[in-house]
Amino acid sequence: MPVRAVVFDAYGTLFDVTAAVRRHDAAVGPRAAELSALWRQRHLEYSWTLTLMGRYRPFWDLAEQALDTALGLTGVDPALKPRLLAAYRTLDAYPEVGGMLARLRAGGLATAILSNGTPDMLADALAASGLADRFDHVLSVDAVRLYKPRPEVYALATAALGVAGEEIAFVSSNRWDIAGAAAFGFRPVWVNRSGAPAEYDGLDPIATLSGLDALPDLLLD
Repeated sequence: MPVRAVVFDAYGTLFDVTAAVRRHDAAVGPRAAELSALWRQRHLEYSWTLTLMGRYRPFWDLAEQALDTALGLTGVDPALKPRLLAAYRTLDAYPEVGGMLARLRAGGLATAILSNGTPDMLADALAASGLADRFDHVLSVDAVRLYKPRPEVYALATAALGVAGEEIAFVSSNRWDIAGAAAFGFRPVWVNRSGAPAEYDGLDPIATLSGLDALPDLLLD
């Protein structure tokens, strides 16, 4: 069955989550990389933990909570918090994203975002990157008040696009997200920029790419 639509994770896949701290490397100091990694790790952990408990807080609230924890663990000056949060609202898109999306859309594929981010977070990131007009749908877990990899989240994409799961290529840099998408019935593509090892046997991607620039060649005839 041919692919009719491409659905993207946003943070870490289209938008570089390390950019917020990187913009303030000099002010953050020698623990910048550690701060960035801890911020991302705790942000995701809080989303999973709340979903397992049957609770929900918006992703932006969790971003702030995770940053507080990361600042405390690294000893970085907490006065930097407002600057780091502001930078997170306007993360850099990876450089190949614009051209990749143009090729997919020229090839007749629908494009969408399916993200843990809140609608206002996604609107800010898309406006800052100039990509707001490149997607047919921008979908947030806020609609179901659950976080990925719950199947109810992935179902937002099939409902919005009106196509079957096997007609959707789901693209993410997060291996756990790829596993969730595979379990749901999407055709997942893992963007493995860091060369991370394979995980989640039996819930595998249809392809693994080192960047998004190769995606149109994979999906378009």
